[in-house]
Amino acid sequence: MVRSTSASRPPASEAEGHPDALVGACAAQAEPGDLGWALAVLLRAHARSADRVLQDLPGGARAFRLLSAVEQGQPNQLALAQASGLDKTVVTYLLDDLAGAGLIERRPDPNDRRARRIVLTPAGVERLADFHTRLDRVEDHLFDGLPAAEVTELRRLLQRAAGRVREHDPTTCAHVAALAADLPG
Repeated sequence: MVRSTSASRPPASEAEGHPDALVGACAAQAEPGDLGWALAVLLRAHARSADRVLQDLPGGARAFRLLSAVEQGQPNQLALAQASGLDKTVVTYLLDDLAGAGLIERRPDPNDRRARRIVLTPAGVERLADFHTRLDRVEDHLFDGLPAAEVTELRRLLQRAAGRVREHDPTTCAHVAALAADLPG
């Protein structure tokens, strides 16, 4: 792989006057094979577009992650926090907003009188399907111009890599439990 030298890159001062200086500077320093740059560009574009298409959802993209976790059958707030990667306190506030919007309900857990199960309401199911459709269009736009087979392969590889990272992420409960088991005492 051939990489350009720093001498071939424009100095940062040339990009500073540009209204989108950060993106301009990143684009000017892009190199073939620079995975971090490519992921950052895609992530920023996805995040901006997702924010726009989810603007009518109380809590935006974070609330969408919660609704998706509810849809996947996460049984309670703690499981939702873990599945969505959100702080438990944030989850509480988001669930309050989603309940206020009529998208979820907190129901008594038949197995634990102290606990509440979080379930989608019929309106929540309908809205979540609409949000999935909107985000599908965002992703289609991001990958416009790539053959469908390549997009499918890219998604598969990214999911596999993300799963491995999540599996080995030191902030996950499974990893912390394994480390704790190795401690003397």
